[in-house]
Amino acid sequence: MRIHDGWLSTATVLVSPNADLRPNPRDISLLVIHNISLPPGQFGGGHVAELFTNNLDPKGHPYFAEISDLKVSVHLLIDRKGEVTQFVPFHQRAWHAGVSEFDGRAACNDFSIGIELEGTDTEPYTEAQYQQLVEVTRCILTEYPSINSERIQGHSDIAPERKTDPGPAFDWARFSQNLT
Repeated sequence: MRIHDGWLSTATVLVSPNADLRPNPRDISLLVIHNISLPPGQFGGGHVAELFTNNLDPKGHPYFAEISDLKVSVHLLIDRKGEVTQFVPFHQRAWHAGVSEFDGRAACNDFSIGIELEGTDTEPYTEAQYQQLVEVTRCILTEYPSINSERIQGHSDIAPERKTDPGPAFDWARFSQNLT
């Protein structure tokens, strides 16, 4: 696994239109862990990819009607089987963090990489997801040395009044131990 021109060599690529240029492409210094499931609490079905590529059918589920107009993205999605999809190259800004702040800096999208785990705050993540997340994170840490263990945060850490993910089901100790 390696990164070439902002793309993870082992990922399936689905390009999201919901990205733009970073103010400073060399300023990548934060990794943000998220979770998502669509419809909420359901896995598979490809609806997350549809959301990130602006192809979510608002008639596909009542919840989809509420969110189908959102323009959001993430760099990587790791599904329940551990398969990785990349939507935005790392040198571009994905629209994943929203109103956020870390280490006294607002607008975390400007300087972060976002990884979504297919999951919920309360349901345990899979072994395959942890294994893949560790491998991907090691690769990112090698490519972007301004990111270190203190600069790997949950969405809830950078937007605590708005977000709860990756939630109490995410085992930070397990992730950290396997990362070293």
